[in-house]
Amino acid sequence: MIIPIRCASCGKPIAQLWGDYQRRTAQGESAKTVMDELGLVRYCCRAQFMGHVDLIDEIAKFKKG
Repeated sequence: MIIPIRCASCGKPIAQLWGDYQRRTAQGESAKTVMDELGLVRYCCRAQFMGHVDLIDEIAKFKKG
């Protein structure tokens, strides 16, 4: 739903990098290049970004009240 604050495996803070990653990949840069430049070198951190699906807008439709 929302990108985690820290990597689930190694504990590195990654949430502050999500906005840059999303913006740059939307502009057509390769995910590998962006992650390299952002300092995401561990495979566990890269997996957090590659496997993330942003569903917050979908879930917000079902909010009570």
